[in-house]
Amino acid sequence: MDFIEEKDRTTALLEEKKSSRRSAILLGGAALAGMALSRSRAFAQASTTVTDNDILNFALNLEFLEAQFYTIATTGMTLEQAGISTKGGDGTAGGTVTVKANAKVPFKDPLLTQLAAEIAMDEQNHVKFLQSALATNAVAQPNIDLMTSFNTLAMAAGLGATFDPFASETNFLLGAFIFEDVGVTAYQGAAGLISSKTYLDKAVGIHNVEAYHAAAIRTRIFQAGTAAQSASQAIAATRAKLDGTGNDDIGVGITNGAATIVNNDANGMTYARTTSQVLSIVYGGGAAGTGGVFYPNAMNGTIK
Repeated sequence: MDFIEEKDRTTALLEEKKSSRRSAILLGGAALAGMALSRSRAFAQASTTVTDNDILNFALNLEFLEAQFYTIATTGMTLEQAGISTKGGDGTAGGTVTVKANAKVPFKDPLLTQLAAEIAMDEQNHVKFLQSALATNAVAQPNIDLMTSFNTLAMAAGLGATFDPFASETNFLLGAFIFEDVGVTAYQGAAGLISSKTYLDKAVGIHNVEAYHAAAIRTRIFQAGTAAQSASQAIAATRAKLDGTGNDDIGVGITNGAATIVNNDANGMTYARTTSQVLSIVYGGGAAGTGGVFYPNAMNGTIK
């Protein structure tokens, strides 16, 4: 599905309703009232005894997802096909990646092509760095779904029955939008759980790069026009609904003459999510330890 064609008919109505950042979220939340993937289960918070290795492996699971998405989008190849190992530190084979055939995005804009390639390289480097830091303790890549997952979340967000993030440049931006903002909030929330100053420094470094990525993607969505902006608001509302807050995510748009490119709170700071909240989003409301959506069989490691 090409989302821009789908949403042009409703752009005018949506623009009338966007009076503020908060109203955009509330409207999105109302649209999600009957969503099948409601977050009805309470996710247990990560144990206070989790180790730095547990946190880094949680991050590695997320980086596998992002790296696979961007590598496939820019090259048509999975990480393994691109020569990047998804094995665990103990030699355990990496999981499968479910994606459509010939999934390379048909990029036309050379600037976006170069941006996507840069992000893919960064995400690949994040995977390799975390694997190196964890050494034999690194988990293998879990099974990842980059096809049914998007369709499920598209229905939950009210964007239609199907959504293909590899079909067009705009769809690619919206697919990337899902991952980047979640990554920023995940690293922000996990920082306080890391005891090693060395690991904390590296985690902050990765967080900052993810924030750069998020800002770049959100800027391109802003430039793509009102239909793409409205889609981002629906996605943001879905994430906030799934993490149980309903108010910790801002879509891209205009409020009082100012853009909402930066996803931040009233203090001008990035939102933070607990590991449980992140799991609820990437599992689409599925039970902790069981998984769903992007991780159909759950993540690997202690925090899953």
